[in-house]
Amino acid sequence: MPKQTPTALYPALLGEAEEGGRVRCRLCARLCSLPEGKVGYCGVRMNSGGKLYSLNYGRLVAMHPDPIEKKPLNHFHPGSYVFSIATVGCNFACQYCQNYDISQRRVVQEPYTPIEKVLELTRAYQCQGVTGTYNEPTIEAEYLIDLMREAKKRGYFTTWVSNGYLTPEAVELIAPHLDAITVDFKGSGNRDFYRKYILVPSAEPIFETLKLLKAKGVHIEITDLIVPVQSGAEIEDIKKLAEWIAANLSDETPFHLLRFHPDYRMLDTPYTPIETLTKGWAVAREAGLKHVYLGNVPEGGYEDTICPSCGAICIERRGFWLVKNFLKNGNQCPSCGRKLNIVD
Repeated sequence: MPKQTPTALYPALLGEAEEGGRVRCRLCARLCSLPEGKVGYCGVRMNSGGKLYSLNYGRLVAMHPDPIEKKPLNHFHPGSYVFSIATVGCNFACQYCQNYDISQRRVVQEPYTPIEKVLELTRAYQCQGVTGTYNEPTIEAEYLIDLMREAKKRGYFTTWVSNGYLTPEAVELIAPHLDAITVDFKGSGNRDFYRKYILVPSAEPIFETLKLLKAKGVHIEITDLIVPVQSGAEIEDIKKLAEWIAANLSDETPFHLLRFHPDYRMLDTPYTPIETLTKGWAVAREAGLKHVYLGNVPEGGYEDTICPSCGAICIERRGFWLVKNFLKNGNQCPSCGRKLNIVD
C-alpha cells in the first residue's frame, strides 16, 4: 500500500513490452497494444516510455454504502452492507449504461483517496465488506488489490461487480484477494448483441474467466441483462447460458435475469416486458438451475430465495432489501433442513 500520494502515472500490472516501444496491456481481454503516449480503450492505462501505467490509481469518483443485494449477491452474507467504490473509465461501451457519466468518461481529474480513508468510511457506515462496482473494477485492479489486501486484514469481505472480460493472468492476480463476484452478462452473451451494443467481439473470454474463478474458490453469481432488441432477449440464448452455468459452475449458482430500463443512448428502447423475463425464468429453471431471480421486477416474489427441495421461503426480499431471513444455522432451510449454497 502506498505510503504517500501516488503520482498521476502509477506502475500498472500486466504490461508487456513489444517491439518499437509499444506496450501490450494484458489486464482485460481487449489486449490493447499501445504506442508511446497512447491510452488504452478503457481510458485509464497508458504507455509512457515503453512502460504501462495506471492513470486512475485511487482516483475515486464514487463512494457509497450499498446493501449486498444491490450487487446483486443474494447468496453471500444476506442482509449485509458493502462500501462501494469506482473510478472513471471502462473496457466496455454499453449503449444503455446507467452509469455512463463515469464509465464512459475518459478524463481522470479526481484527487487521490487513500486506502485508509476508504476503510475508515467502511467502518463509519457499518459495512461488512468492500466492493468494486458502478464501472468495471478490472481497470482499477492495482488499487483494488491493495484495498482488498488491507480490508481482509481487518476482517472485511471483498466483492466485485464485473463484466468478466478478464485475462487468465488477471484472474491469477485478483482471485486470491476476492471472496465473491457478480459477473454481468448482457443479452445472454449473444455475439451479435455484444458487437452492436457493447463494441466487444464476443463474450467468449467471460466463460474462461468464470471457470478460473470457480477453480479459485470465489463465490459466483451471474446476472443477465435482457434488453428488448434483436439478439438481446432471445429465450433460446437464456436457455443456453443457463445450461452452461449448470454444467460448468453449478446448478446451485444464483442466476439473476435483469429487467432493462431506458438509459444513455437507448432512451427509445422500452422496458423489458415482464412476460419475457418470466419465460426466461422458466427456461432457466428447466435448464437445471435451482436459484433463478428476476431483478427490477418488484412483484411476484422473484427475489425470494426458495428451498429447491420443499419450496419453503428461506429469505424474503423486496427489491434490494432483505425483509426476513428464515434460514437456520446460516444456510439451512427452515422447513426441511436442506443446506443451501449460502455464504453467511
